[in-house]
Parts: sequence; structure tokens; C-alpha cells
Amino acid sequence: MSRPLHRGASRISDSNHDLLDSQSKNKTEKDDLNRRASSDHSPLGLKFPLRLLFTDNSHSKYGISENGFTSDPLLAGTPRNRHKLAVLLLKISLVLIVILALTGSFWWTISISTSSRGHIYHGSRRLQEKLVSDLLDIGEFSRGPSKMKELEFCSQEFENYVPCYNVSENEALGYSDSNEFERQCGHELRQSCLALPPANYKLPLRWPTGRDVIWIANVKITAQEVLSSGSLTKRMMMLDEEQISFRSASLMFDGVEDYSHQIAEMIGLRNESNFIQAGVRTILDIGCGYGSFGAHLYQSQLLTMCIANYEPSGSQVQLTLERGLPAMIASFTSKQLPCPSLSFDMLHCARCGIDWDQKDGILLVEADRLLKPGGYFVWTSPLTNARNKENQKRWRSIHDFTENLCWEMLSQQDETVVWKKTSKRDCYNSRKPGSGPSLCMKSHDVESPYYRELQNCIAGTHSSRWISIEERGTWPSRANLNKKELAIHGLQSEELFEDSEKWRTAVQNYWSLLSPLIFSDHPKRPGEEDPPPPYNMLRNVLDMNAHFGGFNSALLQAKKSVWVMNVVPTSGPNYLPLILDRGFVGVLHDWCEAFPTYPRTFDLVHSAGFLSQRTAQQHRCTMLDLFIEIDRLLRPEGWIIIRDTVPLIETARVLTARLKWDARVVEIESDSDQRLLICQKPFFKRQAN
Repeated sequence: MSRPLHRGASRISDSNHDLLDSQSKNKTEKDDLNRRASSDHSPLGLKFPLRLLFTDNSHSKYGISENGFTSDPLLAGTPRNRHKLAVLLLKISLVLIVILALTGSFWWTISISTSSRGHIYHGSRRLQEKLVSDLLDIGEFSRGPSKMKELEFCSQEFENYVPCYNVSENEALGYSDSNEFERQCGHELRQSCLALPPANYKLPLRWPTGRDVIWIANVKITAQEVLSSGSLTKRMMMLDEEQISFRSASLMFDGVEDYSHQIAEMIGLRNESNFIQAGVRTILDIGCGYGSFGAHLYQSQLLTMCIANYEPSGSQVQLTLERGLPAMIASFTSKQLPCPSLSFDMLHCARCGIDWDQKDGILLVEADRLLKPGGYFVWTSPLTNARNKENQKRWRSIHDFTENLCWEMLSQQDETVVWKKTSKRDCYNSRKPGSGPSLCMKSHDVESPYYRELQNCIAGTHSSRWISIEERGTWPSRANLNKKELAIHGLQSEELFEDSEKWRTAVQNYWSLLSPLIFSDHPKRPGEEDPPPPYNMLRNVLDMNAHFGGFNSALLQAKKSVWVMNVVPTSGPNYLPLILDRGFVGVLHDWCEAFPTYPRTFDLVHSAGFLSQRTAQQHRCTMLDLFIEIDRLLRPEGWIIIRDTVPLIETARVLTARLKWDARVVEIESDSDQRLLICQKPFFKRQAN
């Protein structure tokens, strides 16, 4: 092998060599130079174009003449040298183009104003951060599930953590009372760990036993908080070392059964079981205590949604959900609820802590917005039976304001008053000029109020959904809207029927797939089929992309003992009015924000087509952020069913490995390009210190 040439100019040898040796040496050096020239066209050479252009000419790159001097490639006339000349000129042209482009970019940047530069910088910064996040995800996916880094567990302070309700930020805003915590999304650091349950957490008891008995370690409440709660709540609860037991009646109090019976009589009904015949199906319970009112009415097929403010401990919402009853965190006094106008058949407030006469009656206006025409407003408060002049004055102002809202006071007994909202739109025109709130303009009367500021005008009067609850079908026929009602939502009967059939089949498929998973550890005799999962194996269900509410309807038709929180993403079409008109409950939600509930809320999370919808929209969060939020919402040993396209399901499988979920089933559905992924969240316990 020939020895490589040394750096530096070649010199003429002073010694006299043999002519054969000289020719052999020149040939060897030329071969070596040719190998060097060919190496400059290798892929490695392409990584350093400037090095190729400004190569050190002290290397005899173009060959050496017989007199020992380097030949000039520009004067050479051979085809090879002409080719090298063309390549060199091309490189010089490319460099000039780059220099001109950089110069133009420099002067363009100088011409931009200071404000524009700042805007472009921040926009570029966001794009860079998103790009880095996506590249990290892609990097993780390329490694495969076996090489990905699992997420770590959160510290103990995250056991009951609810994002968007930062205590320190609310205190800085002046909200020192826990009843006034404002929802502040987007200001806190995004959670990037998995929340563990409390040390003594136990799986909730199966419905309906779990409605009346819960494990005290599963909720953030102390015995003192139970004893210091309101008289109605305290007398309906029994506390021991491990459990809280709820009673529907008490010897020391009339009890929720008698209370419900009283309300029915005030409306003119025989008892609460006749609410359905009066057109009542969905009830919004404001400041619900621990959900006992809704728990009692559930046996009459009434669906009661509990809302209450965020509470750091002793939460009404957390205990209500633990009992397997619908609930979510919501402040009635700060923003509009993320529900359209004309959403509920009844609003209930029993000592809910809201001063309805404050803020110029704007809270009563919000209550009116949520009530369907002909709906009922039930209020129980000592103020309605006041003895001192100040409270009597407050009660009179509330009474007069409800008249200006076109509410009719049906009855008053003791501390309870029942109003009925008008079902006639012309009532508002018959009011005295200047009395009460004005009607909202059509442009302000929207169906997608996502935490809007409270409006001081009467909403819903322009809506084509203005139908009295008595004119709607009674439950359960209400779930299948008639042609006239479907036309309001732009649908045909065939569309709803096809959607219902699709989900009826899907629920059967889900249950058949869950059977071997649930009973896989139980022995069976040869030839014996797996028994179906019990009808009450699930209770709290979240549908992340509810569409028409077909999944909810199919579960009820299959007689599964569940309630479903139907979520309509703000990034997609808004079918929430349709869902509410069918007699279900649900909300609008932006899934780049945390859902307004406590950890370990749902037994099952269902996502059908949501990942596809999300990727088609511009988003501010990664898919990993979304899956961490789902993990926060799921109870230990809870299930998630993801139904989407094959590529997105494969991506989801990679993410489930990071979250330590057990991916149990992947199935390709017939006559579809979709795939099904069923996972279970393991029951991890915090290690003792």
C-alpha cells in the first residue's frame, strides 16, 4: 500500500534516482491522489461542502507534472478537468446564492418593527417548543414499547390534585374563601406524572351498595368535617373507622324521601315517582351536599347532576362521585356553565349557599337560561320564611325578580318554594316597560357557552329548541326524538336510527371482549363459555367524544347500571343540545384543559374517533398530555376503550406503555378501517415511607 502524501508543497529531489524508481513513485502517488479525489465525492464529503470548495491546494489534488510543480486545473484541457471546472463554478454559484439570501434576510429583519419582532419571536418560540415535543414523541415511538421510559409517580400532594384550581393563585386574586375558587386553566405547570391513590384506598363497592356505603380513605374528608356539615347532611350520614354510610331517611329529620314527596305535592303530583309524567327527567342540583337528593330520585329514573364549587377537602363533588352519582366541579356564581340554554327540566337548591338577590339578580338569570320552558326551580332556604325585616326585604326582592323573569310561584311550604318557568314566549312582551332583564340579542344567545361571563339578559327565547317539557316525550321515549325535534338539530330519523344500531352492536362487542378479561383468572370447565360481565361492573362512565349520545343510549338499552358524562369537545361539531334534549347529561369541554373533577372519578373512559378529530384540529397539547389526564380521571383497575384508525391506535399503544396500562385487546373490526384498543389501569399503591 502506498504511503500517503505529507502536508506541504512538494519539492524537487536533489538526489539522482533510477528512472524506473522515479516512474514507479510517480505512478504510486498518482494512484493515491486518485483515491483521495474519489473519496471527496463520498457521502461524508457532502456533509462539508465548504471544505470541498476551499480545499488546501498544498495537496497535489490535481496531479503532479514531471518537473515536480502542480499543474493548474484551470489551464487543463482534458474532459476530466473541464468537468472539475464546471463543478467548481457550480459550488461558487451556490455560495453566492446563500450569501445573497442571508444578506436579504438580514435587511428584512432590520426593517421589522420592535413589536413585530417580539410577536414573531414568541410565535417561533411556541413552534420550536411544539416541534421539540413532537420530535421527542417520535423518538420515543421509534424506539418501540420495550425501550421507552415509563412515567414516574407523583408525590403525595397530587393524590387529590385538580388542575385549573390553584389555591395560591386564587388567594392572590382575593378568593380566600374555598367556596369562591376560580377556575384558572393554562397558568399552572402541566402535570407530567401519574397520580397514586391514597395509601389505604380500596376499590369502591359495587352499585347499588356503593351508593350508600363508601370507604372513608377514598375521599379527602375528616370526621370533624362530617360532624361540622349542615344538619341535613350530618343526620343522613354515619361515620365509623373505615366507612361512611348514607341513609335515605332519619328519625331525627324528615329525610330526603319526605322532602322529595313534599316537592312533588307542591307541583301538584301525587309523589316523586310522577315527576316523569310531568316532563321532568334531568335535574341540576346546585350545591348538592353529598348527593342524597339525586341518589333517592335515581330509583324513579330521574337523572340528577350535582354541581358544587372546588373544595380542597370535604368535597361535595368528590363524595357524590364516590357514591356513583353524576357530579362535576362548577361555580354557579362566576361564569356560565359549559351547557347551552334550555338544558334541564328542574333546578334544585337546598341551602346551596347562593345569595340569589345579589349581583342585581344575574344568578337568577343564569338559572333561567339553563331551565327548559315549563321547567321548575326549587329553592329551600331560611330566607323564604324570614322573621326579621332585612331578610324579609331580601325575600321580597327575589320574589319580584322571578315575576319579571316570567316565573310563576306554584307553592310555598315552610322554607321551600317552587316556581315554574313560562312556556309562552309572549309573556316577556307583556311585562311592564323597563321591568326585569331584557331579552338577549340573537347574536348573544349562543349554544356553545364555554365558561362565558354571566349575561344579564334572558336567553333561549330565539332558540328553535323552545319546547315545553310537557310537550316533549316522557322518559324513556324521550331518548328517541321525533322527526320535528330531530329536524331542529338538522338530522333525519334514519341517521339517529343508524347511529343507535351502530352503538347497540358496539356495546355488545365491548361486553363480549371484556368477559374473558374480567374472568381470565377464574377457572372454568371445558366447553363452558365465559360468563358475561355483571351488569353493574361499571358505574361512572365518561364518553370523551359523545357525538349524538349513542353510546349512552346503547348502555341503557342493554340495561347496564351506569350513568354517562357525555362530553362534546369544543374542537368538533356541537351536538350537546341534542344530547340534553334526549334526557342525558353532558358538557362542552376543551381537552387541552383538565376536566373539572377530582382524581379517580370514572370506572370507564370511552374514546371513539376522538384522536382522529384531535389530529385534524390545531392543538395546544400533546397526545401524551391527554393520556396523563385520562389516567388522572380513571379509578384503579378502571378501563379505557379507544376506537380509532389503525395508525392512531398504534400510537396509543406506545403511550399506554409509558403510563403502565395493561393493553389487553387489539381487534380489527370487520367492514371498517378502525381498530379497538382496550386497556386497564393497574392498581398501584404508594410505598410506605
